[in-house]
Amino acid sequence: MSAHTPGSTYFVPQPSRHPLTAAIGLLCMFFSLAAWLNGEKFAPIGFAIGLIWLLYVLWQWFGDAIAESESGAYGKLVDSSFRWSMSWFIFSEVMFFGAFFGALFYAREFALDMLNNVNTQVIWPDFAATWPNIGPGNLVSHFRSMTPWPVPDHQYGAVVVVGRHADGVAPCAARESPQESLHLAGGHDRSGRVLPVCQGFEYFHAYNELNLKLTSGVYGSTFFLLTGFHGFHVTMGGLMLTVVLVRMLRGDFTADHHFAFEGAAWYWHFVDVVWLGLYIVVYWL
Repeated sequence: MSAHTPGSTYFVPQPSRHPLTAAIGLLCMFFSLAAWLNGEKFAPIGFAIGLIWLLYVLWQWFGDAIAESESGAYGKLVDSSFRWSMSWFIFSEVMFFGAFFGALFYAREFALDMLNNVNTQVIWPDFAATWPNIGPGNLVSHFRSMTPWPVPDHQYGAVVVVGRHADGVAPCAARESPQESLHLAGGHDRSGRVLPVCQGFEYFHAYNELNLKLTSGVYGSTFFLLTGFHGFHVTMGGLMLTVVLVRMLRGDFTADHHFAFEGAAWYWHFVDVVWLGLYIVVYWL
């Protein structure tokens, strides 16, 4: 590749094996997942192999991108493309969660009302259009709904505190205040590991004490899909913050060169906002 001055041209990477090897890992994962749903014994092992393969590929792929960035190959044009890419990625995530929030809203505000008609009362006289609902015909085992106390309240408090401090993350890097930046990033990293643990405890409580499961009607399915995908995004955000923290300790960032720092903060803000919506809509209303 011909030499160029960073910022004057757009960086074009060399042909890479990573897209193909990542696709192989994904193919192994989803093939094994389909087999798992059909009761094949080899499926859990195949899924684990595909997942480990994918994580290793992503480790190498992001490592190459970081090495390119530290070598000075990325200029202002690439930095701008990263910002737009991250913005559109977060927008796609907003639409993703919007679909699940929309499903919950439809079930509560429209589906229950449609079921609460004369025909339903004739066939299932004991049906009541209240939320949460086990549906007509008593096909779903009775369960108790999740309350905001105690675990969700603690998660909410942690998110509020961390989100408040997140506003200072990127400005700290711009002010070249390494100690404050490390303190804030370290706090985010710890919260990214603590919140999934809290959610695991909450699921254990739901299954064993409330009889609340994924099969518990529309309430159970929307509850576990919304909180489960949020927990997955928290885990991903925690990994991003861990990488950022390691790079900060290595001294990779400067006042003019710290997009990975900002991108992780943007993503964590998104996770904060989703959790606040979940806390209000799922646990309180």
